Amino acid sequence: MHGMDFALSQITERVRAAAADQTPLRIRGGGSKDFHGLALHGEVLDTRVLRGIVDYEPSELVVTVRSGTPLAELEAALAAQGQCLPFEPPHFGAQPQAATVGGMVAAGLSGPARASVGAVRDYLLGVVLLNGRAELLTFGGQVMKNVAGYDVPRLVAGSWGTLGLLTEVSLKVLPVAPAEATLRFACGQDEALRRLHAWGGQPLPLNASRWQDGVLHLRLRGAVAAVEAACRSMGGERLEGAAVAADWSACRDQSLPWFAARAPGQALWRLSLPATAPAMALPGGGQPLVEWHGALRWVQAPESAGDALREAARSVGGSAAMFRAPAAREPGGAGHAPLPSRALEQIHGRLKHSFDPAGIFNPGRMAAGW
Repeated sequence: MHGMDFALSQITERVRAAAADQTPLRIRGGGSKDFHGLALHGEVLDTRVLRGIVDYEPSELVVTVRSGTPLAELEAALAAQGQCLPFEPPHFGAQPQAATVGGMVAAGLSGPARASVGAVRDYLLGVVLLNGRAELLTFGGQVMKNVAGYDVPRLVAGSWGTLGLLTEVSLKVLPVAPAEATLRFACGQDEALRRLHAWGGQPLPLNASRWQDGVLHLRLRGAVAAVEAACRSMGGERLEGAAVAADWSACRDQSLPWFAARAPGQALWRLSLPATAPAMALPGGGQPLVEWHGALRWVQAPESAGDALREAARSVGGSAAMFRAPAAREPGGAGHAPLPSRALEQIHGRLKHSFDPAGIFNPGRMAAGW
């Protein structure tokens, strides 16, 4: 038996036995996102034996890769062909090989470029999933397809392994933009949001933005002429050198000084808001770090501020959830935001029951009942 087939058969038998005994399994790649979710439990099911790029056609802009493949390995193979994952998935973790492709899809998290280029799920063409009945199911493929009324690949993105174990994913990739520039502006949060809103209505090659501590950084990506014209018309200070790219990577991986300065008793909260929402008064009077042209705001506040943050976010049509628990409670200490409606909870419950009837996969990684 081929080595990869043997590894998959071993995992399949493990799932079959766990389902029979109702033994919880904790699906884990490199563990770079262990900080997220409720208390983690269950026997670890390590995906890293499922490794390697299965098929890559640069001319077709499609790659198929096994779920345990290090994300860095995939990104290096794409970079060698002048291509990339435009949504900039975070790696987190100090180990460069920790984040895996399966974890990237299961977490559904995207980096600084998300507001301009789309999310992980927008690039997911197909998945092969081992469900809770130990059945290997293929959804989608190298073209977009819906199955049984649900676009399963998009549902799997962000499901934190609660629907099953990803064994293989097919992704759409894109060429690296020909030109890039980062502009720096000194301004307050209100002014930054006002500018971002105004720029968003113009044909500018906006790619990413971050505001913190009175400074707005704006990254432009696109055709050379478009980036150069935007730099001339927008003003600000153009930043050069390797440190600029390093700062965007640090923003993606939450290793900027702003994140590192979080006090031990403070949680990191993630506020998803309409980009046009105004600056908000925050518990403790702190200042957020703002990304995604205003739509994503990171806030440092104690757990006790949760109700106030959720209410503030709700009042402008958004939501708030704890992303990282206070240092004393990590890892596995951050809760999940409840689903926005009872109807959605019921749909998710039915999906979970359909894919994982014995409830063995990743208990505690998502909202109640998951």
